[in-house]
Amino acid sequence: MKDKRKILTIISLILFVILLFIMNRTFDSYEIRILNLCGIYVVLGLSLNLINGFTGLFSLGHAGFMAIGAYTSAIFTMSPELKQMNYYLKPIIPIFKNIQLPFLPSLLIAGLMAGLIGFLIAAPVLRLKDDYLAIATLGFSEIIRVVFTNTQSLTNGALGLKGLPKYTNVWWSWGMAIGTVIFMVLLIKGSYGRALMAIREDEIAAEAMGIDLFRHKIISFTIGSFLAGVGGALLAHLLGTIDPLMFRFLLTFNILLIVVLGGIGSITGTVISAVVVTVLMEFLRVLDGTMDLGFIRISGIPGMRMVVFSALLMFVILFYQRGIMGTKEFTWDWILNRKKKYTQIKG
Repeated sequence: MKDKRKILTIISLILFVILLFIMNRTFDSYEIRILNLCGIYVVLGLSLNLINGFTGLFSLGHAGFMAIGAYTSAIFTMSPELKQMNYYLKPIIPIFKNIQLPFLPSLLIAGLMAGLIGFLIAAPVLRLKDDYLAIATLGFSEIIRVVFTNTQSLTNGALGLKGLPKYTNVWWSWGMAIGTVIFMVLLIKGSYGRALMAIREDEIAAEAMGIDLFRHKIISFTIGSFLAGVGGALLAHLLGTIDPLMFRFLLTFNILLIVVLGGIGSITGTVISAVVVTVLMEFLRVLDGTMDLGFIRISGIPGMRMVVFSALLMFVILFYQRGIMGTKEFTWDWILNRKKKYTQIKG
């Protein structure tokens, strides 16, 4: 049975890569952009779900870690000429002036920098619980954004950075998404994952079983921050321009929406929700403009797509209060067991 699952997993990955290749060749630039955003939001959704869903911590600071990753990657990938063009009010710090690295090292450095800041923030903050933790992480996120707004020689302040190399493509965004899914599955199935879920369910019982609560929470928060930094870097190199206003609380809310809608504590649910929410938000954009149905012309109402999207969200939450998947995960047993039952009935 285990061999069958492995074979099915490998076949599905190969088919998905083939599908990505076909979509990359046939989709136009707008559709490719949406496809890239889906992959990036899978990474971001899983990173927040690790903290909020699997560990039971209520963090609202994800936008701050995304900003760290985005700016770090941008500074390391920009050419000296591009830096000179962007930093015209105040020159960049000399140590970064002539540094230019390929995308992969910059991506890893971005994640490590976000993880390091996440580790430093986690040490004092994770002694808090529930609403107090949420307020503290939100406060740190806003502090990071304000610092970036006022450090002209490092981040170019409120002007932001423009003309970033657009390295992010289908293979980078979905390669990182697939890698994150595999990492999360292995983590959650391992001893660390079981310890994190034990902390989520009952901290007192987990501590009584010998689990070091503080150490495991810090590990979870640091890994989540690292992945958020990678997601922020991917987003920066997809858009080609960043500024501090991009990384407000609303961005964290969008990722939290994906986690809650998919199911708090479900990898499968987060992946499904990230794709559905991203595609639906773009698909409903037609409601904001004038619609010509042939026999009638309907004037668009600005903001209508958000009204419809909110109504659909309320509908889903009413009928699926724990999200699309709850805490369940997709397994090949669903298919194999059905096939076995069908064979027994037919026999």
